[in-house]
Amino acid sequence: MSRRRFPLIASLVALAACSQSQDAEQTGNAPLAADNVAAAAESVPLLDGSGKEIGRVEIGEDANGVTLRLAANGISAGTHGVHLHTIGRCDGPKFESAGGHWNPENRQHGRDNPEGAHLGDLANISAGSDEATTVFLVGGVSRTGPGNALGDADGTSLVIHADADDYKTDPSGNSGGRIACAVLAAPTS
Repeated sequence: MSRRRFPLIASLVALAACSQSQDAEQTGNAPLAADNVAAAAESVPLLDGSGKEIGRVEIGEDANGVTLRLAANGISAGTHGVHLHTIGRCDGPKFESAGGHWNPENRQHGRDNPEGAHLGDLANISAGSDEATTVFLVGGVSRTGPGNALGDADGTSLVIHADADDYKTDPSGNSGGRIACAVLAAPTS
């Protein structure tokens, strides 16, 4: 190989490696980096209405808030609303035991609402024929302690809804019934 071609090939290999890393970060499917999660991550089951485990939610925490890495199998193809709910219980089949949306600051529902979204509003997920995965950062929230903590007296759950959240309709974004649930923090009382 000539001396001129080696630097060119080395540069192309380095550029391709950087491009792959950047793509993984943009899709939100990259593994949680160890330096981004200060507290040890905990993994909890995601259940369907019959109580069958259909995925996992990994919960981490750092100075920016709580990170939730969601992996779900077996939910219908399409777009689904995802919300934090006020009670850490997931009794099927409708998960009504999870209560309403987690809203410790008493705001309106919806990321597109001019009054501002509440803390339980998460982004929609898209499910295809295989596993649906995404990572959420819930800023200004902690797992335990004072203030906006998931581990309050009645706990907190994550719920996946049957339909997409329209990001504006109060109280639930017209996101339909509850099809999957994970207890992020069990009730302490």
